Amino acid sequence: METITCYGSGDSSTIFYLMGISSLPKCLFLPVFFVFLLLYMLILMGNALILVAVVAKPSLHEPMYFFLINLSTLDILVTTTTVPKMLSLFLLGDRFLSFPACFLQMYLFRSFSCSEAFILVVMAYDRYVAICRPLHYPVLMTPQTNAVLATSAWLTALLLHIPAVVRTSQMAFDSIAYIYHCFCDHLAVVQASCSDTTPQTLMGFCIAMVVSFLPLLLVLLSYAHILTLVLRINSQEGRSKTFSTCSSHLLVVGTYYSSIALAYVAYRADLPLDFHIMGNVVFAILTPVLNPVSLDTLAPLHPHILDPGADVTI
Repeated sequence: METITCYGSGDSSTIFYLMGISSLPKCLFLPVFFVFLLLYMLILMGNALILVAVVAKPSLHEPMYFFLINLSTLDILVTTTTVPKMLSLFLLGDRFLSFPACFLQMYLFRSFSCSEAFILVVMAYDRYVAICRPLHYPVLMTPQTNAVLATSAWLTALLLHIPAVVRTSQMAFDSIAYIYHCFCDHLAVVQASCSDTTPQTLMGFCIAMVVSFLPLLLVLLSYAHILTLVLRINSQEGRSKTFSTCSSHLLVVGTYYSSIALAYVAYRADLPLDFHIMGNVVFAILTPVLNPVSLDTLAPLHPHILDPGADVTI
């Protein structure tokens, strides 16, 4: 019987080998490469155009668009963390990652993805204040407040994943650790370890619940208040005008959590491993590529969209 030698915790001599999508025939590697390259270019160009448009146009210097450029920046960072390595894998067969590179990729991907969830919560809060408390909007959503909210979203996400990454890096790995994924995702790295994976799997699951369901709950709470107010407006035109400013944000939220749901179902259901891998790949690419399309419909309305004198049924 072959003896597997595991190195000690945090041994930087470990090399990680990405298995990719094992059932994918090699003849399809090049087509998949071009598909991923096209999607990556669309993500970069679409989000870069949003950044340039918002920064260059003074009329867009509003809180709604300030949070939008944060979201676009995160879309670029999330995909840049994972997609270039996947492109290299499918084009050149480059499957190796050093110990520091693998854990850096894992940490940045999870942190930036988490930051997106928190920014979506902040955007939902911005829409709640604009619609439900329009007279207080200039006081509540000052540039200083917006900066604090955005910074808090970034820092919370960056700090939240440090314990899991550190604990995972202290697990024992073989000299060559085989990762059944296209990039260093947390669960895939944990499963490549020689150590007991149960504690780290549980920790990863708990963190995923916190960064997925808690932000979703806050978003739904904000829109519950918005929907309650919209239903009290007698005018159909008033309802449409009030709710139209939320449509693009709802599309982004729907895309983001649909991707998470797909990845979760692929993991929990009794499906082949490659379905789980593809679920995570879709999560890494689908949301960033669709966000610019969704956000292109962002209604160019002033934040104070609800006239205090609007026809509202009390």
